[in-house]
Amino acid sequence: MKQIIIYLRTSSEIQNPENQLRDCETLAQKLNLNDYEVIQEQQSAFKDINRKYFEIIKSRIQKGEVVHLICWDWDRLFRNRKKLKEFFQFCSIYKCKIHSFRQNFFEDFYKIPSPFDEIIQELVLNLMGWLAEDESQKKSDRVKIAFKNKKGDWGRPALNPKIDNQIIKLFKEGKSLREISKEVFYWNANKNKRFVSLGYVHKTINNFKEQNLRLEPVQ
Repeated sequence: MKQIIIYLRTSSEIQNPENQLRDCETLAQKLNLNDYEVIQEQQSAFKDINRKYFEIIKSRIQKGEVVHLICWDWDRLFRNRKKLKEFFQFCSIYKCKIHSFRQNFFEDFYKIPSPFDEIIQELVLNLMGWLAEDESQKKSDRVKIAFKNKKGDWGRPALNPKIDNQIIKLFKEGKSLREISKEVFYWNANKNKRFVSLGYVHKTINNFKEQNLRLEPVQ
């Protein structure tokens, strides 16, 4: 058995591992890790599914039989950042270094003297985990906003400026916020008639007040 493994993972039959292998071999040559074994499997790294060959690799790492694990991208190991961090810690305990073509910058951290190398590595992994979670949250928020705008029912609708002007006009005429919300309407994307919300009326008038300080406070 070889102490250097190139691990290739594809999540569907459509994905071709040849590109991954070419890049991994380029990285291996750059690091002078040429006596390697290639292990390939088709399985998702996102779902909590047992990956036969990956589990074999972990067992060999635990036995001290593997000292270098090369992959194309960290997400070939785990998409879940918490599990990825735990795997890095596992490899650190058993003296196995993880090398990634896509995250080649991490090689510099292996050059830092002990014990600072482990401290910096953990900091970077935590930071990347936080960034991944933040990006995931932003993506979720963007999806929610897009859905709301499409439905035209949640949050602030994309209204014509004439709607705001109509709200201000009625406010100047002495209409209450509730009366305005029952009078001003718009047509959503589905061509359905929608009255502006009380909250939208309140926000529009407050914005108008901030620009015109001489107005009396909203009652």
